[in-house]
Amino acid sequence: MNRKTLFAALVGLALIGATAGLLQQVKSHRHLGAPGVKTRPLAGAKSPLNLEVLLPDKVPGWTAEAVPQAQIVLDDLPKDTSFGLRRYSQPDGFWSMVNVVLMGTDRTSIHKPEICMNAQGWQNDAAATREEIVPIPKPIAYELPVMRMVGTMNTVDKEGQPVAVRGIYVYWFIDADRFTARHSARMWWMARDVVLTGVLDRWAYVSFFSVCAPGKEAAAFARMKELIAATVPQFQLVPSAK
Repeated sequence: MNRKTLFAALVGLALIGATAGLLQQVKSHRHLGAPGVKTRPLAGAKSPLNLEVLLPDKVPGWTAEAVPQAQIVLDDLPKDTSFGLRRYSQPDGFWSMVNVVLMGTDRTSIHKPEICMNAQGWQNDAAATREEIVPIPKPIAYELPVMRMVGTMNTVDKEGQPVAVRGIYVYWFIDADRFTARHSARMWWMARDVVLTGVLDRWAYVSFFSVCAPGKEAAAFARMKELIAATVPQFQLVPSAK
């Protein structure tokens, strides 16, 4: 080994050691940030990190129904993950499932949203996926960026005939003081904050899901926007009126 090679090897080892030391220091001084959604302690929880996300039970024009989280979700996600899940229906049968997944100390509680659709058998229509803006009237008037995905599923009707249905999946992410429609932005902020401040941002992943017939996507999304505007001020803490 010549001198140049030896020097490069020593520099490499020093960088590895410094990185390991930094990561250990960050880990030892890391603390969990506050959630950006309303919560309360979960009765019978084994950990104080297990909370109930408080989705509204009264929304004008909608009937709210509490729905238990699927066991496969409870089994697969980290044990300190918290949830909120409700189904909102209108008299004509239109409905939207609202789900909030709140991470604890394990960031794997929240994954790429495409996984949710694909895992349930929906074929994602990439051309129809785009960021949208939903006006929120209070506590102060602001624009909420959301990502709208559209998927297709082939199923059968009551007569056993094949029929295609469309799924509209709308989501965004929120922590104690920010929200974004982009998974990449959330990941960058979380990595930056834990290194610079020692705070592990406690992100929540909010989603609304409805189904409709092909060609009715715009109408379905319009109704979902109305529901988002009516429910978000009741459970989302950011922005505040202060």
